[in-house]
Amino acid sequence: MDGILVVYKPKGMTSRDVVNKVGRILKIKKIGHTGTLDPLATGVLVLCIGKATKIVELLTATEKEYIAEMSFGIETDTLDSTGNIIKEEDFIVDEEKIEKVFSSLTGTYKQEVPLYSAIHVNGKKLYEYARNNEEVILPSRDVTISHLELLSIEENKVLFKTRVSKGTYIRSLIRDIAKKLDTVAVMSKLERIKQGNFTLDSSFTLEQIENNNFSLLSIAEALKEYPSIIVSNELEEKIKNGNLLYNDYERDNILFLNQNNIPLALYHIYEKDRSYLKPWKMFL
Repeated sequence: MDGILVVYKPKGMTSRDVVNKVGRILKIKKIGHTGTLDPLATGVLVLCIGKATKIVELLTATEKEYIAEMSFGIETDTLDSTGNIIKEEDFIVDEEKIEKVFSSLTGTYKQEVPLYSAIHVNGKKLYEYARNNEEVILPSRDVTISHLELLSIEENKVLFKTRVSKGTYIRSLIRDIAKKLDTVAVMSKLERIKQGNFTLDSSFTLEQIENNNFSLLSIAEALKEYPSIIVSNELEEKIKNGNLLYNDYERDNILFLNQNNIPLALYHIYEKDRSYLKPWKMFL
């Protein structure tokens, strides 16, 4: 069983919980996800199964889209509504001011990661520092917010839609929105509606998977943005042996398939001699 399974993650489960459950249902151990969702969150969780685990990093790198709810006037240690409350204050939501902040945050900026996250600092996960009440300097990294749209306002709650780069924490984005408004806020709801080319429409619930009512996307379908070439039997043998290939295709990142349209390998330019391609991901 090799391919991509798009799961609709339910609220209350970790991404690892979903991976483990799907693994038990399908009786397969070689399985991984392509982007963590917090237990509070729901939505698109892309799983790579079997040989498709070799392309986890490629799918993780894609943009992601969310619909999120932020609740103003509350601050917690986890930056979401499940954490311990640190601060509470009154705040009146002003639509015009929120729109201005949304405009100011659209683009690339340096985002500080949450304390309660699995990012490693000096060999330890940040949440381990938090649980042990140890001080740690939180790292920051460049993230890109390519779309930020206000959907609705109801009392102190704001619903918005956003499209972001790999590594963006929506909890941190909400904290940063609140900071610009001189207040505090937490993430109270989150649904991932799209990751790369994978959408809610292509996802399956755990119940559907348990009832064998699901389908896998092939590796070739998952990599459809890459140019693909069907090769001769002779060239197939060279690819199977991991040989360099002369780049008379004048392209980078090429997916080679055999005569039966089965993926053999993804090749990219060989930096030591750019007239050649070298194996990047092998699917044999």
